[in-house]
Amino acid sequence: MPDANAAPSRVLVVTAHPDDVDFGAAGTVATWTDAGIEVTYAIVTSGDAGEAFPDTPRSEVAALREAEQLAAAKCVGVTDVRFLHWPDGRLTPSLKLRRDISRVIRQVRPDRILIPSAELDLERIYASHPDHRAVGEAAIAAVYPDARNPWAHTELLEVEGLEPWTVPETWVMSTKNAARAVDITDVFDRKVAALQAHASQTGGHQDLEGMLRTWGEGIAQRLGVGENRIAEAFQVVDTR
Repeated sequence: MPDANAAPSRVLVVTAHPDDVDFGAAGTVATWTDAGIEVTYAIVTSGDAGEAFPDTPRSEVAALREAEQLAAAKCVGVTDVRFLHWPDGRLTPSLKLRRDISRVIRQVRPDRILIPSAELDLERIYASHPDHRAVGEAAIAAVYPDARNPWAHTELLEVEGLEPWTVPETWVMSTKNAARAVDITDVFDRKVAALQAHASQTGGHQDLEGMLRTWGEGIAQRLGVGENRIAEAFQVVDTR
């Protein structure tokens, strides 16, 4: 098992929808890839129940949003993007979802995983989308105990040959318990570009860059990063 105190070589990001990682952590991901860390995205749904351009048939929304996420990922140096094709808007933290996330953990064998929060925060209701919370709960259960346990989801080992894996460190985004700040000032333009790539979701926003800057500067000031700096924040959990 990798040393949790060492710099990671592989990071797995698990989110519910296309664009979730870009709102919550695209700047941080850019700092990781710039440092030579290999980052993989596992997107549980394809955003097929989300907004789309008015002339886009509903049957084509999933493909559109997947293409947007692939373009956004390239903005921050990520080329390995995996869509799990669960139904958007209908997620629960089921054993099957835990198994599917455990599968990706065993495939990627990351030193760090980044996941959504499972908490319901009524002060930030949009971050507490039911799909986000379902993926957060299923993902932390996949980290502990499922992915490391050879007797959990036995088909992963017995049929697919995927050996158990312990993820030493879990980062949680969009949580009120966030205390670890990452300074993204120098890569902020790439976070903006990643979100602009989700044109079906952000194209109508009057001042996307201004909104993101205000959010990021507020985090930087609250967590002591400094004046005129931009940051993202996470809760870091030791899951060795």
